[in-house]
Amino acid sequence: MTAETSQTLDRGLRVLKLLADTDHGLTVTELSNKLGVNRTVVYRLLATLEQHALVRRDLGGRARVGLGVLRLGRQVHPLVREAAMPALRSLAEDIGATAHLTLVDGAEALAVAVVEPTWTDYHVAYRAGFRHPLDRGAAGKAILAARQSRQNKQNKQGKQGGLDEPGYTLTHGELEAGASGAAAALVGVTGIEGSVGVVMLADSVPERVGPRVVDAAREVADALR
Repeated sequence: MTAETSQTLDRGLRVLKLLADTDHGLTVTELSNKLGVNRTVVYRLLATLEQHALVRRDLGGRARVGLGVLRLGRQVHPLVREAAMPALRSLAEDIGATAHLTLVDGAEALAVAVVEPTWTDYHVAYRAGFRHPLDRGAAGKAILAARQSRQNKQNKQGKQGGLDEPGYTLTHGELEAGASGAAAALVGVTGIEGSVGVVMLADSVPERVGPRVVDAAREVADALR
């Protein structure tokens, strides 16, 4: 039996998704065409969303995502962190290195969850809240590799399709002298772009670490779906 749903709420959420997918905003007419409803309905939806600061309209009348979405987004990190912790703990203990979950925050990579191993004599101190450019370090580069994989597949097929796992990324000395990192992107998680990785004091990453990181990234992705 199909659950009863709210058509108005569904349309409002669709408006937010459409606006989130564009950098230049959408007009009432454009939203009307995309939603398949008349302009009066769109005006009402936008007015309601504006009252909650989820949508704003510029001087030209184009609707854009509002700052209220940021307040909602700040509550996502604790939920994501909680879901990822079991896989991160297992990874840290198995490899004997500091494990982390990193998410995209604008043009930066943001560590939102970190687990240090309990049995090692020493390990890299890596803290939640640490930021770095996406094009430096294994965590950010794994995310960029997943983006490129997705784009290549879309270009090849001419339409959006599934994303093949891009494997893992290895780096050395890019964020901290003497430290090596391995990371793999989260794949198939709607609305979340990130990676799971480890960082260790070593000249190179042992061969078994990369595949193990990929497995952990898959576990986290499964927990978030």
